[in-house]
Amino acid sequence: MKERAVLDVTVVLLDGGLSSTAIMPVEIFHSAGTLWNDLHDQAPQPAFRVRTVSLSGGAVRSPYGLSITPETSLEAIERTDIIIVPTSGLEIDLKLVENSALLPWLKRHYEQGAYVAGVCMGAAYLAEAGLLDGRIATTHWAVADRLCARYPQVRWRQDLFVTEDSRLLCSGGVYASMDVSLYLVEKLCGHEVALKCAKALLLPMPRIHQSGYAVLPVSQPHDDQRIRSVEAFLQSNLARDVSTQALADHAGLGARTFVRHFKAATGRLPAAYLQALRIEAAKNMLERDAKPIQSISSEVGYDDVAFFRSLFKRITGMTPTDYRAHFAPLGVRGQPAFEAP
Repeated sequence: MKERAVLDVTVVLLDGGLSSTAIMPVEIFHSAGTLWNDLHDQAPQPAFRVRTVSLSGGAVRSPYGLSITPETSLEAIERTDIIIVPTSGLEIDLKLVENSALLPWLKRHYEQGAYVAGVCMGAAYLAEAGLLDGRIATTHWAVADRLCARYPQVRWRQDLFVTEDSRLLCSGGVYASMDVSLYLVEKLCGHEVALKCAKALLLPMPRIHQSGYAVLPVSQPHDDQRIRSVEAFLQSNLARDVSTQALADHAGLGARTFVRHFKAATGRLPAAYLQALRIEAAKNMLERDAKPIQSISSEVGYDDVAFFRSLFKRITGMTPTDYRAHFAPLGVRGQPAFEAP
């Protein structure tokens, strides 16, 4: 078998960032081809050579006081195969100015052929450098609206954990640093290496959707009292199939005028609003009780449980059963809950 080339990974460290968004990629790439082998008394076959850098080469500090010293500075890296850009705090405008030296460095290495991955809000650096223009990207669901407004030329897909477009990758949240790292291990080294790496570190294989983790309002903020009245009516009559005309009558508007006002106020058409409302209600039920999926489906207005399962997975990226397994208390999941003595 032909020996696999060792790839260079450069993980950037940024002041004020959550350290896990840099440390998890370091550990995953370092473990690929080595940890599984070590655990099974086999000769290690490292797939990656990992280096950490900061802008100046000096130590960086996390918001909670953890100090991390990199191996070297940005400019000491002449070439690399992969770059990981971590998140660097919620003050996007300030951080982009503070770390502006990173932008031309990213462009230069991308033009030299490197894969560039932005973890969580690290995607903002790729966008600010102009690398994501016209390309698919993602970020954490809670800041997606801000980045969408700031970078409208980017094709944002905040429902996804991991995106890849022309060697530019983004991951949706802090711990999605694991997903994008394993994704790259699998892409560049194959499924077996990635799977062994994940098993050795007790990690799941890369997730794709983050929709199930989002806590998003069904409606955007607005002051249209007639539409607010309709929203309250729908929330109180979740399982009823109500016609657009009936909703328009409730608002005291003609049907076409109502639909126009409703879309302008909430950001959704009435049918899509009701669908989102029902899925949010189903998520809440799955999180708190052990009712059968069929019962939850009926309670939110879907007698066809197969349709409900399909719709739920399309919107959240998970089946109802998977969602419950991720987010319900242990007792609801059918496992004993531990009690404090």
